[in-house]
Amino acid sequence: AVGAAAMAVCRGGVLRVLVLQACWALVVAQVRYSLAEEAKAGTVVGRLWQELGVEAADAEARRVRVVWQGRRSGVEVSGASGALVVSSRVDREELCGKGAPCVLRLEVLLERPLRVFHVELEVTDINDNAPVFPTARKNLSIAELTTVPGSRFPLEGASDADIGANAQLSYTLSPSEHFRLDLEKSDERNTAPDLVLTKPLDRETLPVHRLVVTASDGGRPSLTGTMELVISVLDANDNAPQFNQSVYKVQLPESAAEGTLVLLVNATDPDEGTNSEVTYTASSFMPLSGRDVIGVNPKTGEIRLTGALDFEEVSKFDFRIVARDSGTPPLSGHCKVLVEVVDVNDNAPEVWVTSLSVPVPEDALVGTVVAVLSVSDRDSGANGRVHCTVWPSGPFGLVSAFTGSYSLVLREALDRERVSEYEVEVRAEDGGVPPLRASRGLQVPVLDVNDNTPVFSQAVYTVLVRENNAAGAELAQLWARDPDEASNGRVTYSVAEGGVGATVSGGGWRPASSYVSVDAESGRLWALQPLDYEELQVLEFEVRAVDAGEPQLCGNATVQLFVLDENDNAPALLPLAGGGPGPDFSPGTVPGISGSVLSGTVSEVLWARVVWGSPAGQVVAKIRAVDADSGYNAWLRYELWEPQGKGPFRVGLYSGEVSTAQVLEEGDGPRQRLVIVVRDHGEPSLSATATLSVSLVEGSEAALAAVGSSSGLRPVAGVERGTAVMAALSSTNVWLVVAICAVSSVFLLAVVLYGASRWAPRSGVLSGAGPATLVCASEVGSWSYSQRQSRSLCVAEGAGKSDLMVFSPIVPPPPAGPGAKEMQPEPPSLLD
Repeated sequence: AVGAAAMAVCRGGVLRVLVLQACWALVVAQVRYSLAEEAKAGTVVGRLWQELGVEAADAEARRVRVVWQGRRSGVEVSGASGALVVSSRVDREELCGKGAPCVLRLEVLLERPLRVFHVELEVTDINDNAPVFPTARKNLSIAELTTVPGSRFPLEGASDADIGANAQLSYTLSPSEHFRLDLEKSDERNTAPDLVLTKPLDRETLPVHRLVVTASDGGRPSLTGTMELVISVLDANDNAPQFNQSVYKVQLPESAAEGTLVLLVNATDPDEGTNSEVTYTASSFMPLSGRDVIGVNPKTGEIRLTGALDFEEVSKFDFRIVARDSGTPPLSGHCKVLVEVVDVNDNAPEVWVTSLSVPVPEDALVGTVVAVLSVSDRDSGANGRVHCTVWPSGPFGLVSAFTGSYSLVLREALDRERVSEYEVEVRAEDGGVPPLRASRGLQVPVLDVNDNTPVFSQAVYTVLVRENNAAGAELAQLWARDPDEASNGRVTYSVAEGGVGATVSGGGWRPASSYVSVDAESGRLWALQPLDYEELQVLEFEVRAVDAGEPQLCGNATVQLFVLDENDNAPALLPLAGGGPGPDFSPGTVPGISGSVLSGTVSEVLWARVVWGSPAGQVVAKIRAVDADSGYNAWLRYELWEPQGKGPFRVGLYSGEVSTAQVLEEGDGPRQRLVIVVRDHGEPSLSATATLSVSLVEGSEAALAAVGSSSGLRPVAGVERGTAVMAALSSTNVWLVVAICAVSSVFLLAVVLYGASRWAPRSGVLSGAGPATLVCASEVGSWSYSQRQSRSLCVAEGAGKSDLMVFSPIVPPPPAGPGAKEMQPEPPSLLD
């Protein structure tokens, strides 16, 4: 039963297969197309719907499907039109390689009813591939001389991816006189080329042969491929090394440092390998010392300095260079090298002093030889030519006696006082580039001679000395300069004798040496005795300064010694008019007046009469006094000391006139006692006092007194003449004061201008070229004078007296003390 069942199943299967085969024969059809490779995209290969008899409308309804068998190419079926179209690049060699033919297969399935169409697409070959060699370059090595002509060297052939005639190859060789190609077929389709040597090779002539083998296919047009043959000729040691010249000449400066490249020699050996490896050696040195300064590198042929060159020792070197290869047997070549050492300016000049004559007297003549010098330079030519100069240029110069010898001579007169020693430098410079210099310093001291006279710092010394100085007091410092040295410049001072001195008051003459002396060494001027202005005002003498040279030289200076007045004389009342007995000058005191006010006073009692009823301003009496001093010390002022307060009388401040201050009445009493102080302007002030007793009388009594009065004071006129006389006297005094003030002001201005241009303030000593003027200082100013003048002027008979004191103003010195400005009234030129 089981077997029967199995047999039934088998029969059913076979039946189905037979039925299907029958149906397949009814529904399957086949279409074949041909397409050349590398066709452009969009190219229509065929129209399937048209070939298969299918309407375009039925294609979509019957659900057409395209199935590729195997690899899908760049061809697609358009569903709408049924066209077989190239969609991308179609490469036969990529699809099928060397296989032929190259067929692509696809099936088109239609349903309702089912139909299957077989489509074959054959891709045909075109000649789109050139022949290709296995390598772009092939290297061959062939020995020279030993390889005989006819030797064969097989080469690899080229391949072509195309098929058929497009793959049939032929070969050619670039032109060569040594090689050719011989073609041998390796199989029915390809031919293998052989390279055949036709002529012996010479590596030195052409070491490398470069040939090109070209393979061409049979396509139209034909494509080609190439391969480069690089044939290297192997060397044999058949050539000796050769230098490019037989003699080398080199110039080398002697200043070249050790290691400097002298020359690079190169011997060439046309062989190669060990046959061309050259080593260098140096030999045959002339002179032999060249071995110590010149060496050659055996590998590179560099000739370098191994020591220092010195042109002054060796100026030329001569030697040989041998080049030897490493072949078997070794071959060698040689050349000659001449090295000329070029002199450089490497030696500075040298200067020696062979003779030196110092010190040089300052009165030496021009042309005197001071030193002899020798100059040399080891270099040669311009480098050894030396030029010498002296610096600074004056007063010395160089004279060349012969080559290499110079004399340092005097070209200008010397003056030791201007330059006592010269630092002279002799400079030597050679003619090299750059020049080298050397110098030699010389110290040339100048010997002094006594050629300068002592010269005082001032031609005229003006010395101011206050009287009553102490004996031995230093008055001034005199100084004379002698620029010479040692004994020639040592100065001694002395007061010149002979006709020099002073005339003292009261007559007589005394030499200056009796008043002053000068220290011989220091020049200090000393007073030998106290000086008295009232005795001596000006002392003029000469001081000599003598050096100790040989011969001795002398200089002079004038000293003008002015004695300044001191307030050492108190005012003195003048004798009474009319020849009466003189006043008593013994010191006295006044009641109520302190001793400090009347310091150094003298006193006298005087009498006067005045008429009752005299008007105010009536002159009663005139107090007259003189002072032996001068200037401010002799300028007197009068003060009414008693009675104090407002009284009937007053005293003129500078005139000394006692006059009525008001109309006299009986109530003033019969007698008035007046105490009058006469004081000078000195510091400290000295004074004298006068007691005036004034009697008030009737007119007849006054007339009798005028006739027979023997008192020391003449009474003034009465009332009947007082008015007219006083008017005339007042007018005259006013004009005198105006005139004297004007003259004094002009003189003051002239003296101020002259003094400002001539004199400068100096403590103790005033200097100037013009005549000296004595300066006197006091609490009220400064005055200059040549002599004191005192005049008594009578205006009219019986009228009061006036003293005219004239002072010549000059530039005042600094104030004598802090109180000078406070007590400085304007001094009048005219005292009434």
